[in-house]
Amino acid sequence: MPRSPARSSSAFEHLHPSVQRWVYRQSWTHLRDLQEQAIAPIQAAERDVILAAATASGKTEAAFLPILSHLAERKPQPGFGVLCVSPLKALINDQYDRLGLMGEAAGIAIHRWHGDVAQNQKTTALRNPSGVLLITPESLEALFVRRGLDVPALFAGLAYVVVDELHAFMGDERGRQLQSLLHRVDLAIRRSCPRIALSATLGDMRQAAEYLRPGAGERAVIIEGAGDTSELRMQLRGYVEQAPDDDADQPSAVEDIATHLYTHLRGHDNLAFANSRAFVELLSDRLRRLCEADKVPVEFFPHHGNLSRELRESVEAALGSDRPTTAVCTSTLELGIDVGSVHSIAQIGPPPSVASLRQRLGRSGRREGEAAILRMYVTEPPTMGDDRADVALRLKLVQSIAMVDLLLDRWYEPPGEQALHLSTLVQQTLSMIAQHGGARADQLFSVLCAHGPFRRVTPALFGQLLRCLGAGDVLHQSSDGTLMLGPIGERLTGHYSFYAAFATQDEYRLVCGGSSLGTLPITYAVVPGMHLVFAGKRWKVLAVEQSEKRITVEAGPAGSAPSFGTGGGGLHTRVVQQMRTVYERDDAPGYLDARAKTLLVQGRRQYAALKLADRALVPSGEDTLLFPWLGSRALDALALALAHAGITAERYPIHLSVPTSAADLSARLRTLA
Repeated sequence: MPRSPARSSSAFEHLHPSVQRWVYRQSWTHLRDLQEQAIAPIQAAERDVILAAATASGKTEAAFLPILSHLAERKPQPGFGVLCVSPLKALINDQYDRLGLMGEAAGIAIHRWHGDVAQNQKTTALRNPSGVLLITPESLEALFVRRGLDVPALFAGLAYVVVDELHAFMGDERGRQLQSLLHRVDLAIRRSCPRIALSATLGDMRQAAEYLRPGAGERAVIIEGAGDTSELRMQLRGYVEQAPDDDADQPSAVEDIATHLYTHLRGHDNLAFANSRAFVELLSDRLRRLCEADKVPVEFFPHHGNLSRELRESVEAALGSDRPTTAVCTSTLELGIDVGSVHSIAQIGPPPSVASLRQRLGRSGRREGEAAILRMYVTEPPTMGDDRADVALRLKLVQSIAMVDLLLDRWYEPPGEQALHLSTLVQQTLSMIAQHGGARADQLFSVLCAHGPFRRVTPALFGQLLRCLGAGDVLHQSSDGTLMLGPIGERLTGHYSFYAAFATQDEYRLVCGGSSLGTLPITYAVVPGMHLVFAGKRWKVLAVEQSEKRITVEAGPAGSAPSFGTGGGGLHTRVVQQMRTVYERDDAPGYLDARAKTLLVQGRRQYAALKLADRALVPSGEDTLLFPWLGSRALDALALALAHAGITAERYPIHLSVPTSAADLSARLRTLA
């Protein structure tokens, strides 16, 4: 008979008897350290609490064991008792299943609300709001816009606000939207209630606390789970793409990677992360064909956001079954959807960020005594006589090594909280006007800016924003000064897309001679004079029309050009600086295979040949390469500053290429400075 959790827990006895009985039925022998520590501060319901730990460490139970105990002990209240905001519908479905039996044991209703939930279930929740509401930010926004007058009653008895996967919100437009929505909930019920956040461990948890409640982060209780002590086994394999004149009968780098994955991943559950949906499909197809050629069951399946919900859920279910399954995925399986413990993680290409790599790695090695396994695959281009000087630097390989270094040092990218997020401010302004049927400018500024999340916006800037909205028929002002939705504002708020504040890549049409070449996602600034690659050809940008999302091009000159639309949020300056450290060291990490070690030697040799330790400007044919050793945002700003001064700069991952001499570029940079 399993040992009682109460015998090894001083906090267990404080849980409500119904919740204790649920724990007994799980045959738990003890509470995890995170769960033990969380009970007292959450049940007290006096301060915000952040629960930070690796994936699948019991964060959900750590939050909801005391939350459901609190609800079970208090007198019945009108409205929902818990508002739980989650970044993904799939996460809500997962939590709904996990919390269902726990809530049933405690007599607490669990409701889910997102775009795929049947309307009759939503109607039931509205008629009898109680218990826990699991919802996305977009659906919460829709409640404010469509049922603004009902919001105070729906949340009248609110005891807790829970933010699941807090780290997934921090630093972007959607995160700022969430901050505004939570502030508006407080205003609607005329009080604040404790906020409980579940998060992966971040570099600065106090910054996370400040994000959770701006201006009062220092009061939050931060509980971090025990450090990850599992063994890490990893290998980074290097590959070189085929040159155009290579023997076509030789396997390509993609085929080599697929063969290695097939050989080492079959028979286990695994996650293989690729950096684009197109590559996910390409790799999944090759792996499926290898299974069919050997007449064995297919174990490799794609998983990305463009697939139907049914196909994604079938892969998730397979991962949780007894059948060996490898999901070849984008970031869709990075967050906390419970697919069970996987045997290993494969990362094809450099990961989007150190934080992302850590989140993915947390899926492996979760069982006691089991090592976490990470396989990384990096492909570099072949070097040819007319290459740019930077090709032999082996940037992808060095970036991957730098990110592993930082992962092992427990450094992760901090959220970027300095942006104004004016587009989200416009959305929240329209949402508040729709909620209340009108609002004065001073009220909007007070709620959203002076006391809300947009505190960097000044009254003058907000006034300018409102005038622009008025000029565009988005807003109208009545004779008493009340701001109302104009014709365009009505149309915007009436469309379902209004509720989302996702930062999606802009898709631009490429046009040459009046003919459309297709669409291209643009991940950084494009200006006339730049070159890009599309459909296997090189193009020179002639014009960029922002309003039409159209780029006019002509055939470009010979020579390599950067590829756009590689995805990811760009490199942090700390990562770029660590890449420089990798170049200047003389040791080779033990996890590199033989080809990766050779590529690292080539990269370091080229770094020395270009004298990058001592200079930032490097001649490369008729161009000059500029290496400022700064992150993507700073590099974008520098490229735009040069463009504003009439200097076209090609943007690469860690440097710029400028069509002028080093002496001329140096003089121009001094003028800009």
